[in-house]
Amino acid sequence: MRKNTFSFLAGLFGATGVALGALGAHALKQKMQEGLLTPEQLSAFDTGTKYQLIHAIVLLLLAYINKDKQYKLYTVASYLMVAGIVLFSGSIYLLTTRGITGINAGFILGPLTPLGGVLLIAGWVCMTMEALKKR
Repeated sequence: MRKNTFSFLAGLFGATGVALGALGAHALKQKMQEGLLTPEQLSAFDTGTKYQLIHAIVLLLLAYINKDKQYKLYTVASYLMVAGIVLFSGSIYLLTTRGITGINAGFILGPLTPLGGVLLIAGWVCMTMEALKKR
């Protein structure tokens, strides 16, 4: 993967996270008032955007730390964070908006949310392990 790929992905996740946060705060709030979304679904959607934005920042920091010398576990952490964001936040977005979008694949998407969470945790663990290595 090119050196700036994770920086690019961090920017992409950051931009889409802000856009989706605005969608949730405005359009989806309106859909909740129309009865197409529950308060719990809107709250879960908000959780997805928060996790996406937090991990976009972490991904950008990892890309910066790793720009000159490639630390193996920071690189692994970056891959895990990308996959975790897509699975965790992505599945939450689709699950919470299925009444609006008509996408009803809960049997597939439901297990992806905790899997994405595990990948995010694994990314943090890799970061910790790399930081603890003696240089």
